[in-house]
Amino acid sequence: MALPQRNPLAKHWNLDSNCVFLNHGSFGATSTAIRGEQRRWQDLLEDEPVRFYEDLAMEFMEDARKALALMLKCDAEDLALLENATTGVNTILRSLEFNEGDEILVPDHAYQACRNAIDYVSKRWGAKVVTVNIPFPIESSDQAIDAIMSGVSERTVLAMIDTVTSPTGLRMPFEALVGLLEGRNVSVLLDAAHGIGMVPLNLDQLGASYTTSNCHKWLCAPKGSAFLHVRKDHQVNIHPLTISHGMSFPLGDSTRFRHEFDWTGTRDISALCSIPATIDYMATLVDGGWPAIMQRNHDLVMEGRRILCERLGIEAPCPESMIACIATLRLPAGGGAGIPLHEPDPLHKVLQDKHNIQVPVWSWPSPEGRYIRISAQIYNHVDEYHYLAEALAEELGLN
Repeated sequence: MALPQRNPLAKHWNLDSNCVFLNHGSFGATSTAIRGEQRRWQDLLEDEPVRFYEDLAMEFMEDARKALALMLKCDAEDLALLENATTGVNTILRSLEFNEGDEILVPDHAYQACRNAIDYVSKRWGAKVVTVNIPFPIESSDQAIDAIMSGVSERTVLAMIDTVTSPTGLRMPFEALVGLLEGRNVSVLLDAAHGIGMVPLNLDQLGASYTTSNCHKWLCAPKGSAFLHVRKDHQVNIHPLTISHGMSFPLGDSTRFRHEFDWTGTRDISALCSIPATIDYMATLVDGGWPAIMQRNHDLVMEGRRILCERLGIEAPCPESMIACIATLRLPAGGGAGIPLHEPDPLHKVLQDKHNIQVPVWSWPSPEGRYIRISAQIYNHVDEYHYLAEALAEELGLN
């Protein structure tokens, strides 16, 4: 098959023209212009490192927090700039103290790296991890709400929930869940790795105790850019993973939270400094800015999902209301299920090496089967999903 048509907006990215890239969800992709923006910041840093770090860096990071705060509808002072959302999850879990027998609630669709952090911390403190099963396929958001709330007990002190689940691509009813959980005095750690730039976020209205999100994914900022939002009443207990000068510097007109997170040692903050330009630049690529980008990506992944379901003869596993701009499908029976998650699926390699398609394929135990997850970003074209559908039909023997 000839490679499919590319979206005209793909010219703003330097993605491999021989690769059908349908996996924005894993690591994102940064536009050519913003890659240049990051290099500009790196040059500024290296031209005069002492002046950059001692005189300018705090101002640049404040600009990044303010730009994020406008998009997130929150106070910029409640934001800490980090390298990725997994760091944000670890920052909260490693800062908190638990009593023996305290319960930490987590759905079984949680990102494994973050689940590992929960298991590590719970073992250290003698806390109990309560794993809640979210059905998949799923018929409505109410099923997810009922499943999670049924896991809450009088010992539950923390719940980690997702905006959008990584393995199953479900847009969780996180707005309702935050209200219900926090209303029962259960602190919510919102894993919004798939968050900013993918779904609307109003953090002050949402009211979660802790929220962390990657900027390198759906915001399309450079790698190594993320944030952690901590509600004001919890900030006294939260500290960065790296304790540095911020713990003892005089406060001035700032807070200890600000001091500790703004200076955690010498690090390349060029990705963080690029956030304001990324937000503005991406908004210029589509009429209507960020709301239009989110809607466009949603519509495209829904069309992609429809194409795959129709060509492969499979059912959609969730309603449209539970899809943002990634979608997971269970592939038709044909072997491959049971491959450990950390091992590459042979079908993934075939799609990549034979058909030049970059898309994740893996086994999932609930229910057991082989799954594929597609993403939609504004550089994608509907023809790419047709191309994927034909490649899958060929490799699964459905022709």
